[in-house]
Amino acid sequence: MNGGWLARGRSRLAAWRCRARLRQLKLLVLDVDGVLTDGGLWTTESGEVIKRFDVRDGLGIRLLQQAGLEVALLSGGKSGATEQRARYLGLQHCLTGVKDKPAALANLQRQLGLTPAATAFVGDDLNDLPVRPVVALLVCPADAAAPLRRRCDWVLPRRGGDGAVRLLAEAILQAQGRWQALAVAGWFDRNDGPAAPLTTAPGRAAQP
Repeated sequence: MNGGWLARGRSRLAAWRCRARLRQLKLLVLDVDGVLTDGGLWTTESGEVIKRFDVRDGLGIRLLQQAGLEVALLSGGKSGATEQRARYLGLQHCLTGVKDKPAALANLQRQLGLTPAATAFVGDDLNDLPVRPVVALLVCPADAAAPLRRRCDWVLPRRGGDGAVRLLAEAILQAQGRWQALAVAGWFDRNDGPAAPLTTAPGRAAQP
């Protein structure tokens, strides 16, 4: 119990230290497996890959979109489930099967006319460490790989696929002065957005 209390205390301190950078964010880029999911995969007899997503994370993403932030998915995997989730959320940028994450992220920043100072990335493992030089904030869930937890700016108190992104979304909105109105009035829109054309690789759009 004491360990959990200490972890939450450290997370709150890290959030406070990150507040100035959270205030400047215009682009949030999310790894998928281990961040929006718990990292588990189900495979059907036909070869279809099934992933479990947390609806709280989806709402957090929608809140950020409503506030005018760009949210993108950036994953080394490619299963079809990620692209479908991006469509449900109305995300225009869903980069999958990416080998060089820093290059793909830098290319996305150029497309959107944004800088590293306006960008945060959430990852969970060693292949997310190389994005460190091209973002202002590197964030990870509580169950991320130890080397990433040591190097990132903020270890969220929730595990991947268990509302970690929802918690981060709220912190961003609080830092940007947009949370209080939502906390009072609530949310009136859908949790998922309209279907949108996806960018599934740098410079290439996928058909819905």
